[in-house]
Amino acid sequence: MLNGKKIIVVLPAYNAARTLEKTYAEIPMEIVDEVILVDDASRDETSDLAKSIGIQHVIRHEQNKGYGGNQKTCYNKALELNGDIVIMLHPDYQYTPKLILAMSSIIANEVYPVVFGSRILGKGALKGGMPIYKYIFNRMLTLFQNILMGQKLSEYHTGYRAFDANVLKTVNFDKCSDDFVFDNEITAQICLKGFEIAEVTCPTKYFPEASSINFKRSSIYGLGVLRTSIMFRLQKMGVVNFRLFS
Repeated sequence: MLNGKKIIVVLPAYNAARTLEKTYAEIPMEIVDEVILVDDASRDETSDLAKSIGIQHVIRHEQNKGYGGNQKTCYNKALELNGDIVIMLHPDYQYTPKLILAMSSIIANEVYPVVFGSRILGKGALKGGMPIYKYIFNRMLTLFQNILMGQKLSEYHTGYRAFDANVLKTVNFDKCSDDFVFDNEITAQICLKGFEIAEVTCPTKYFPEASSINFKRSSIYGLGVLRTSIMFRLQKMGVVNFRLFS
């Protein structure tokens, strides 16, 4: 616990057996109360390994529900366990768990209710090996999103996020997509509700075992991001009332 707040780390996993143990070993268990891993029908031994290394809550989807569907299970379980601060960390060791203390402290001290670990602040993305086309793609999408959503975030596409539980209870994340655009849809929900988002500089690592989506999936994701940003602007203007924000 931190300032009396129960901290839960959620790990949305898919074929993460090669990196899970290394990721879990760096989670600061002196402040983290519980860890939840949701295995989205992996084809490797992710679930068995998670149990063997001591992860308290291991949930396995028998059918793949997608990245967004995985997060929905993660957050609903964390709220069921009465977590006060919920941190989503990819178990592929692309993001360092060592920032959990800093991200949790920002929320526990009521500075901000949401914190993103940003690969773009500083030089973490390119230094860590982010492909140049993904970096350019990230910057272009972020610029478009900031203009339409009235924000000044360095990126919207990080897989390292911390939430005050009240934020997750306020937005309706179950209405978000089950695919990769989930992250942007829940961010849009958060911004529309008026919650402020802090960012911390996060080094990142790109290597063969780290999860990544190919160019085709990246393009589909990008179109989904643009669509979400436009929906946000129309909703904010009162032109249309979208189910995502109701």
